[in-house]
Amino acid sequence: MLKWILIGVAAVVAIFAIVVALQPSDFRIERGATMRAPAAAAFAQVNDFHNWRAWSPWEKIDPALKRSYEGPQAGAGATYAWQGNKDVGEGRMTILESRPGELVRIKLEFFKPFAATNTAEFSFRPVGDGIAVTWTMTGQNNFLARAICVFVNMDRMVGGMFEQGLAQMKTVVEGRS
Repeated sequence: MLKWILIGVAAVVAIFAIVVALQPSDFRIERGATMRAPAAAAFAQVNDFHNWRAWSPWEKIDPALKRSYEGPQAGAGATYAWQGNKDVGEGRMTILESRPGELVRIKLEFFKPFAATNTAEFSFRPVGDGIAVTWTMTGQNNFLARAICVFVNMDRMVGGMFEQGLAQMKTVVEGRS
């Protein structure tokens, strides 16, 4: 009897490992919003990490979040590091590329609870009397991350946070224009 139970458990583990291995390793999460504000207003919210406290949904999760800033105030080379509770974790963002009114590309490094390095991009495109802002994150999932994705829809979860952040950014920039 024990032999059959062990064979059954081994079969379930093997099938699960195959399912995980077949999951795509590359991912892309993207959300966008249109704001009735000048491109410079939306760009400034992203290009200076000090401004993220006003709109980033992760800033609101941990009231005791520890932040540090290095490098220039804004633009390429600006760095923001955080240490927070289990829901926020620990990591660092560094602006790799900054083109006013067009693009901010960020290296996003997570240290806790899981190590990962991804790329976040904010693109800005004029539309009518406003600006379309698109927030994208791309990267690769290791085996553990792919296993988690079997049970958790990361696009829905992280994308929902992007939607909250863009809505809050819209409130901020439309209130200032």
